[in-house]
Order: sequence, then structure tokens, then C-alpha cells
Amino acid sequence: MGREHPPIPRTGAAYLDARGDGRTMRVSWHSEADVVVFSLWRDNVCTGSLQLATEDVPGLIDLLADGFSGQEASTVAASPRCG
Repeated sequence: MGREHPPIPRTGAAYLDARGDGRTMRVSWHSEADVVVFSLWRDNVCTGSLQLATEDVPGLIDLLADGFSGQEASTVAASPRCG
């Protein structure tokens, strides 16, 4: 079962899931830990999260920008830590 959590920090944003049904994704910067946290929510309950190292953020931004512009990514980007 997920856990209830306080409102999103000022250094973040929330995005509605296209499927609706109370689903959202919250993104928040945590510079003190050098991570960006992506958390998945259903109504006011956190159902999962991912802590992305700030060094991996540029690769994610490139992937999203390529997809948004209709370009196919020339390579598969992954953090070196993915093994």
C-alpha cells in the first residue's frame, strides 16, 4: 500500500496522467541529495518513486526533447550505473 505524503515542494511540479482516474506524477528537485525525485500518485497516496541522479538529468532531457520534436533518438541513452 502507498503512503500519504505532504504537498509537493516549491521546487517541483505535478503532471496529470492522460488516463485520469486521480493519477499524477510529481517531480521535485532535492539539491541537498543531488537527485530529482519522480513520484507516482493516485489521489493523495504515493504509489512509487524514482530518485534520478542529477548527472543523469541531461540525458533524460535530450530523450524527451527528441521525442517531442519527432526525432528518433540516435542512440539508447542509459545511466552507466544501469550496467
